[in-house]
Amino acid sequence: MAGDIVRIGVVGAGQIVRDRHIPGFRAVGGVQLQSVANRSVESGERAAAEFGFAQVHPHWRGVVADPNVDAVVIGTWPYLHAPVAIAALEAGKHVLIQARLAMDADEAKAIHAAALARPDLVSMVVPAPFTFWADACVRRLLTTGAIGDLRLVRCFWGGGDGAYDPGPHWRRDRRYSGNNTLQLGIVYEQLARWVGHARWVQAVESIIDPHSEDGPVDVPDLVSVHAELPGRARLNLELTPHARFAGSTEVYLFGSAGTLVVDFTAQEISLRTETHEERVVPRPDERGEWQVEAEFIGAIRGQNDVRLNDVATAVRYMEFTDAVRRSAAEGRRIGL
Repeated sequence: MAGDIVRIGVVGAGQIVRDRHIPGFRAVGGVQLQSVANRSVESGERAAAEFGFAQVHPHWRGVVADPNVDAVVIGTWPYLHAPVAIAALEAGKHVLIQARLAMDADEAKAIHAAALARPDLVSMVVPAPFTFWADACVRRLLTTGAIGDLRLVRCFWGGGDGAYDPGPHWRRDRRYSGNNTLQLGIVYEQLARWVGHARWVQAVESIIDPHSEDGPVDVPDLVSVHAELPGRARLNLELTPHARFAGSTEVYLFGSAGTLVVDFTAQEISLRTETHEERVVPRPDERGEWQVEAEFIGAIRGQNDVRLNDVATAVRYMEFTDAVRRSAAEGRRIGL
């Protein structure tokens, strides 16, 4: 359907849909905002008035069943991702699913099975965007042996995105967020682009602040993970929002001949060896950028494949987050 109008239905027109996806679709061209369903009809009507959706549905099933919708964008909290995605695929709609993919790996695999059953449809998961600027450059440095053999990856993620500020938030309620803790899935997804997927994990979790305005919470606000990577390298990963004022978020990649330091905040890469230290600037062809909507529409039109992310890739980080949760609960190493 190259060049054809692609009619979009949105389930959950929240902040990421408003700030990223709708402007992104408008920039692509040839995209029509057809229908929307929000948590209430009133909020759906506000979204329709603001962005020009042709129709408001009182329930997400109305968007999925709408014969005028070609593709469904799922921007809800994770507890609805699997039901909506599977129903949309079964109804013959392309799907773009906001990360995190699902509540747990079992739901993620169910989405994957539905996608495999409809290879004629595009199934895409919104990728973690914080390392687009560095991904290709870091992979090149590791592949060319700039630091020798990788021995250890160390990452501390302090948050600071407002997700754990005082007040109600779905990320603090496992009924809506699932097994993913803090930004664990996002951070792991990005690191896996550089160093591959973990073989086993051992983790501990804690709830330091047990209350929100909605009452007790059941999602940890501190998680520490130790894992083995391909080549027997190790990963040490810690996340907590209580350190969001600590400064830059950095990843250290220690090798047999040097160290790479990737500063997420300043968007800088440093290469340190025994004899020198230098800043590495990604080449112009290495600096990626947000292309989610263009990639999704291009895949529907047969102009390109889905690179970031296909559902199979998202299943891998869901398996990791499940393993972390299980390891913390059972106090033992979990294989992947």
